[in-house]
Amino acid sequence: MPHELLRMLMSTAFILNIIFGVIVVFYERRNPAVTWAWLMVITLIPYVGFIIYLLLGLDSRKYRVFAGKAKKDEEIYEAFMEMDGNRVLREQVDIIHQKNILRVKGAEHLNDMIYLNFFSGSGAYTTNNHLTLFFEGAAKFEALLEDIRQAKRFIHLQYYIVHGDETGRKLIAALAAKAAEGVEVRFLIDGMGCILTPRGFFKPLQAAGGLLAEFMPPHFIRVNFRNHRKICVVDGRVGYIGGLNIGNEYLGLTKRFGYWRDTHVKVTGDAVAHLELRFLMDWNFCSRETISLDGGYLPHIISNGRGAGVQIVSSGPDTAQHNILYAYMKMISEADKSIFIQTPYFVPDDSIFEALRIAALSGIDVRIMIPARPDHPFVYWASLSYLGELLDVGVTCYLYRKGFVHSKLIVIDSLVASVGTANMDVRSFKLNFECNAFIYDAKITRTLEEQYIHDIEDCVRLEREDYLRRSHWTKIRESVSRLLSPLL
Repeated sequence: MPHELLRMLMSTAFILNIIFGVIVVFYERRNPAVTWAWLMVITLIPYVGFIIYLLLGLDSRKYRVFAGKAKKDEEIYEAFMEMDGNRVLREQVDIIHQKNILRVKGAEHLNDMIYLNFFSGSGAYTTNNHLTLFFEGAAKFEALLEDIRQAKRFIHLQYYIVHGDETGRKLIAALAAKAAEGVEVRFLIDGMGCILTPRGFFKPLQAAGGLLAEFMPPHFIRVNFRNHRKICVVDGRVGYIGGLNIGNEYLGLTKRFGYWRDTHVKVTGDAVAHLELRFLMDWNFCSRETISLDGGYLPHIISNGRGAGVQIVSSGPDTAQHNILYAYMKMISEADKSIFIQTPYFVPDDSIFEALRIAALSGIDVRIMIPARPDHPFVYWASLSYLGELLDVGVTCYLYRKGFVHSKLIVIDSLVASVGTANMDVRSFKLNFECNAFIYDAKITRTLEEQYIHDIEDCVRLEREDYLRRSHWTKIRESVSRLLSPLL
């Protein structure tokens, strides 16, 4: 009898696992790599694997929610384009169609990229922008606090992570002080990114009249579809975008990582309006408030050609295309001499991976820099497996040792650069809500390249011979992590 019961239980478990597998195949049919990864988890961890899938993977309902958001975002964007002061943007459509908006000798081929970002990612091309670069958190945070102190009308922020530590308290105190003065303060946080930050931490801001909204509160553990954007706009005159969140960690004040290397940009000029537009779209989705475009939050576009060219491009489940992925692909394919990449996580999809292989085999100087000390071990081992293959085709790979490099940067040919929130991984390409600034300015791109060269001094180069001598245990970890990489 016990043997019959055991056989019955085993048969039931087998049948249930097949049913679980069918459910996964049905819901994940959009992406075969994700489907196979989940099937492996369910097979190797019966019952528990499916519970993990229910908590972390099953989010098909969210696609319908985001489809509604996409429709409203499109309506907001069309209204923005029709605003009286935005005649320049409407005229730009015809110019971009001719693919001759960027008239820089030696960079004419980048007009195709401007065209792509405009018609795929709604990234209008603006030219009268002044950019300030930050390569670490302390300087950016002080600049941000100073601009907050100077605010007269409104402060709009959205951050993926806000820690309830000393740095977070300084920001909340500064925002609360301005709200008490009558300045409109709106703060959008991500539910999962701030899951460890008590909501009472934001009460001083709310008590002073500031508003708080939360993107997809984590009623269950939901690691997918997170708002990973980091944007701040003050009075419509200055904006911030980049990789830095809010907390001691990002100022290099914690023992876990020590020095924190990142890239962030302060923008003044027409591109600020597009950062504000992105904030308004996300705010209207998350809050009970609907902000009208005629409320004075969006300055008119001038674009007089006297500054850096910038396109603000967003992507996520609320966009019809994988806009930032396509822009990265276009940058890599347009490179003629060099491609410099900095990313904390290097888990590319097949298209990016093959594009980098082709670039290296074409004689282009391809360099990739990731942290030597990972914050997510599985992602790190998966990254090493991809880098190992790229070493075979001549890509130069660096492991940053000074602290933790969190910068999301691509620079090609000293002509165009991308700085923003999107990592070089599938999660940023297809699951998270991201926002990047694509910069067309020789001076800025050279500065970014110079900093990259400087960072190499704090790296160890990953040599092919050393990589081939790695232990069998490391090879196993890399293989398993790469198989699971669509889920990381």
